[in-house]
Amino acid sequence: MVSRVARVRRSEELPVGLVRHVQPGVYRAGQENATMRSSKRRIVWPDGKDFAFTVFDDTDLATIANVKPVYDLLAEQGILTTKSVWPLRDPRDDRRGEGMDCEDPEYLEWVLGLKASGFEIGLHTVASGGSRRDRTIEGIERFRSLFGTEPITYSTHMSNPEGIYFGPARLSGLRRAFYELYARKRHRMRFRGHIEGDEFFWGDICRSYVKYVRNFVFADINTLGECPEMPYHDPSKPYVNYWFASSEGQTVDSFVSTISEANQDRLAEAGGACIMYTHLAVGFNRGNQLDARFERLIRRLARMNGWFVPVRTFLDFLLETKGPHELSPGERRRLEWRWLWHKARVGRT
Repeated sequence: MVSRVARVRRSEELPVGLVRHVQPGVYRAGQENATMRSSKRRIVWPDGKDFAFTVFDDTDLATIANVKPVYDLLAEQGILTTKSVWPLRDPRDDRRGEGMDCEDPEYLEWVLGLKASGFEIGLHTVASGGSRRDRTIEGIERFRSLFGTEPITYSTHMSNPEGIYFGPARLSGLRRAFYELYARKRHRMRFRGHIEGDEFFWGDICRSYVKYVRNFVFADINTLGECPEMPYHDPSKPYVNYWFASSEGQTVDSFVSTISEANQDRLAEAGGACIMYTHLAVGFNRGNQLDARFERLIRRLARMNGWFVPVRTFLDFLLETKGPHELSPGERRRLEWRWLWHKARVGRT
């Protein structure tokens, strides 16, 4: 158990026990972007592959019973992806149906087995309920002790106030005003992980130990086509090293729609790349029976000449191939408008 620590500001000081993961070459706010890339050129994928495909699975509602058969299929087909976890149990929840966490020994053993099989373990905040700064630090320390000190790939859990640059803070200018009007009718959560001095602030910790954070979600299977800038640094959000986008698949219905046969073929023809946003615990396996559409499409996808690696492996490759990219105001506006339009149509993304 980590002791309580004083709030760390944007200096180089860090809580005792946390060892910085950021290595030379990882973008820092203020660093000159000498390797600004051309983001629209076609990527040459490793090993002569035609396209790239992966998944970032938010851990909501996940149990061994409902997600193990899904991961068994992915492993059997050689499709390695990223499964997020909660390293801590929220003491206010006591697993009130939110899903299992890494304080469950059986679940932890299964997750460690996934990692040993080549899957990446990501972070979906440190617990299913809101975590103040000291609790977040404790959770990241536990995550790193369980899964190693590699850079962390992260997504915000929508019900947690420590979300970083989440909610209206994902947007700027007129887009933020539109979003605030939209969100006022649906939820009142105020996300504060990036606000210095707030009890939920952990922006400096995020900058030091989290390499990639998910942001915008789009309808098209070709995530890289929708967001050719990724992974990118946004200077207006200095506590995040790099952002990545994903493609819509939050439910089994939207997932199978996005990876339809026609879309798979189109992705391969374009030489593109897909990072699916999803909750594999929601409808993909019912009564120990995989959704037939999902199983058929995954088996078909696996027979194609795709590069099937976890999210961090894929993003590291892009970063090495294309170099770091600082988002311009025009690029930010384009991404924000496209995401806002998608969100207005589908809701949660």
